[in-house]
Amino acid sequence: MIFQDLDRIIFAGDSVTDMGSQQPVGEGLGDNLGQGYPRMVENFLAAWYPELRIRVTNAGISGNTSSDLLERFDRDVVSLHPDWVSICIGINDVWRQFDCPAMPDTHVLPEQYRSNLEQMLRRLEGRVKGVILCTPYYMEPNAVDPMRARMDEYSAICRTLAAEHGCILVDFQEMYNRFFCFRHSSSIAWDRVHPNEMGAALMAREILRACGFDFSKTK
Repeated sequence: MIFQDLDRIIFAGDSVTDMGSQQPVGEGLGDNLGQGYPRMVENFLAAWYPELRIRVTNAGISGNTSSDLLERFDRDVVSLHPDWVSICIGINDVWRQFDCPAMPDTHVLPEQYRSNLEQMLRRLEGRVKGVILCTPYYMEPNAVDPMRARMDEYSAICRTLAAEHGCILVDFQEMYNRFFCFRHSSSIAWDRVHPNEMGAALMAREILRACGFDFSKTK
């Protein structure tokens, strides 16, 4: 596994990452870390790798677009001197195009999204051991649904940037696509975006798999 003793992982994102965490960043006991996939990641690490003291920090803020995250990136991510950074952003970039179509100033179009992500990645160059880049997603199995098709454009940008910048790619959309071959999306999220605990566990497992986590480890 890529994480080592006393490494610090910062999870940056929107409400999917936030899930009730302390603001602007949360960590430690109680609900400070929130109830989403960052908490699950911490739980899995502690349960399978109790010998490793890994600091997990939640830098998600509900409602953020990639432009919002970029604006606070130095304060909430870079200045905290992480060893690893996970970025999961883009859902609101797309969502605002559909739930607020008359407010184009709230929309982050694909080229701006790419630019925002590239600026974040450049700010981390030479400062961290690695970056985990997660695709945005929409829990809609029908790939021609307009919002799902638009989200796929943003996921493709993540895949390209991960390859160009040597990031660890976590494809949440593909993970949910596989899961929904067996379960309906309503078992995870009625709004097809915000995951329940089952979804948080799936997301944490997908991240850890990409990071070399050994789920067969018993000691």
